[in-house]
Parts: sequence; C-alpha cells; structure tokens
Amino acid sequence: MNVLVLCGDEWHPAEVVIRGLKGLEQEGFVFDFVEDAKDILTPEMLKRYDVIMNCKSDDLTNGNVRPWFDKGVTEVMPSDFEAWVREGGGFLSVHAGAAFYEDDASGYKDFLGCWFIRHPPRCTVEVRMCAEHPVMQGVEDFTIRDEHYQLGLCAQDLTMLCTTHSESGGDQVGGYVKEMGAGRVCMLAPGHILSVWEHPQYRKMLVNALRWCAGDK
Repeated sequence: MNVLVLCGDEWHPAEVVIRGLKGLEQEGFVFDFVEDAKDILTPEMLKRYDVIMNCKSDDLTNGNVRPWFDKGVTEVMPSDFEAWVREGGGFLSVHAGAAFYEDDASGYKDFLGCWFIRHPPRCTVEVRMCAEHPVMQGVEDFTIRDEHYQLGLCAQDLTMLCTTHSESGGDQVGGYVKEMGAGRVCMLAPGHILSVWEHPQYRKMLVNALRWCAGDK
C-alpha cells in the first residue's frame, strides 16, 4: 500500500512522524515523505498513492512558516484533495493535520470537517473508545502525555471513533471518520510527541486507519 506522508511545520518536526512510522513497513505500507508540499505535489502525483496522510498545518516547512496553501500558486489545494478522495482515495489526518483555524480560507477545514481552537500545555490525556469501527478494532482505552487538541466540528456526516479527556482540556473529539464520494477520510487528534506514536494502542489505531482509508485497495 503506497502512502504519501505530508509532514513538517513550525511546531511539528517531520522527524517525529518519520520515526513514529518506523517499523510499520512490515505491515505492508510503503511511505513516501514530503515536507514541501507546495512545490512538490501535483494532482497527477496524488494518483500514485492509496492513502494521503497529512501531519502538517498550514506552514510551508519547518523552517519556512509562509502559508502552504496559496491560491494561484500551490499546485494542490484542498479542493484537489477532495476531488481525489471522491474518486476513491483515502485521506488520514493526524494531529497537526487538523491544526487549521476557523477562519481558514483555503477550504481545508471544510474538506476535513473540523478546525483547531486551542490546546493546553502538554498534559496527561485519556483516549477513550466510543464506537465499534474497523479503525478501533483491537484498540483499548489508553493514556498518553500529549498536546490535548480542542477542535470544532463543521461536518454533519461524521462517525465518532474516540474522545479524549484531560483535567485542563475537558472532554474533546479524539477521532472520527467520514465517507466522501467513493473515498474515505479519517481524523486522529493525538500525536504531538514521539512517545504517542510509539504507544502500542496508538499504533494499532494508525494501522487500522491506514487500512480503512485505503478501502479495498
């Protein structure tokens, strides 16, 4: 299964994602990592992949905080992601992939179905399952230390997978899925630090989510 991994912004180094996915190749995944998505991606390039995994916010790179999405300049805009998904692609957003604000003008927030509000300082976060779904198969409730994302929802057709809870952040959306045309979209909110990616339960979620997003491919 070919997976395009978009990663690296001001607050989320690509190295965390690269190390976090290490070892999952044995599950049948072939990862292709891209940081400068503005100048590398094209709509034609998307067709090479079964799943696009976005782990970056609207920064060009870790060292360049200019906007990733720039209408008339960026070759692949959120509308291109949506068209690709509707034709049967799978899109997985992890942590920073949901860090777009409510006033986002690029269209990414509307495509994904949520926007970023804030997060308290890193803290103990409980991840609680709330649905029977292939992404949650074999996954049990677990506790991590992470940035506890608070997200607003703007899509009505979501299936909630899990919630997150912390003393400082309360109860929040932890993950959801939605179908879009012939394709699938999944959002997982945890994942700021490497130890989260290395947690056995979280790794089960990642593997399940990648396979579900890919559908029958």
